[in-house]
Amino acid sequence: MADLFADMPSNVYFFGVDLKKQSLREIVAGLGKYDLVADMHGVWRSLYIRIMMRLRGAKTRTIHKDRFSRFLLTHHIRRKALKNTTLRHCDVIQSLGLSASTLQMPHKTTGKGIGIAPFAAHQGKIYPLERMERVVELLSRQGEQIVLFGRGEKEEAIMEAWATKYNNVRSIAGKYSLRKEMELMRGLRVMVTMDSANMHLASLVGTRVISIWGATHPKAGFMGNGQEESDCIQRDIPCRPCSIYGNKKCLFGDYRCMDIKPEEVVGKVKGER
Repeated sequence: MADLFADMPSNVYFFGVDLKKQSLREIVAGLGKYDLVADMHGVWRSLYIRIMMRLRGAKTRTIHKDRFSRFLLTHHIRRKALKNTTLRHCDVIQSLGLSASTLQMPHKTTGKGIGIAPFAAHQGKIYPLERMERVVELLSRQGEQIVLFGRGEKEEAIMEAWATKYNNVRSIAGKYSLRKEMELMRGLRVMVTMDSANMHLASLVGTRVISIWGATHPKAGFMGNGQEESDCIQRDIPCRPCSIYGNKKCLFGDYRCMDIKPEEVVGKVKGER
C-alpha cells in the first residue's frame, strides 16, 4: 500500500507494517510518540494500537461505521443511503480538532482506452465472467483499446486468455506495481470495475468509473469518491443489498442480482449516461 502515498506532501510519512512478521506489540513499539491518532479502520487490531497510543498520551479518535444502519439496510428495514466512508474519514480528522474536507479529482474528458477490472474479493461482487468476456468481445469489435487489471494467479490466467483471444486487448495483471497501475488508469477514458479496490484507485486519479454492483449497494457508503450514482449499473430487486461486503452466499443460489446484460454495460461505457 506504500504506493498510495507516493505523491504525498513532504510532511507526510508512511510507516508500513507486515502483520505476518510483526506482532502488534512490535508495531506499537516502533511508532514513537504522537499527539493525535486517527483510526480510520475501526477493527480489533487498530483498537489495540489506539489504546496503546492513548496510554502514551495521544488524543485518539476512530471511525464511526454505523453498523446498526448497515444492519437496517441489508435487512431491508430502511433504504436511506449511508454516509460515504470518505466523509466518515473526514469526521475522524475533524473530531481531533483539525479541518478536513474531501478532495475529489475532476473527471477527465479526454483519455485513451478502456480499463476493465473484472474481479473482486467476494463472489457476490463479481459480474459473471462469461458476461464480462462478452463485454470485452463487444468493445474489441468496436475497435476500442482495452486494458485488463487484476491480481492473482487464476485471475491473471483468465485475463491473459482474453487478451490472446481478442484484438486490442492487453492484460497487465500481475505485471506492474500498484503505482504504475494507477498511472495507467490515469491515462484511460473510463474504467469498468466491480465494487472493488480498483474502483477506488481509479477514483483517486480522476478517471470516470462504470461500476457493476451485485450483492452490495452504493447506498452502503462505499461508492468511489467523486463518482456518480448514474454510472452504477445495478438491478433494483427486493433482496438487494444482502451484504455490506459481498461475502455472504446468495439466498437463492443464483446471484440474480448480477443478471445484467453485457450490452447494457457496453452502452454505458459508450456514453449512454
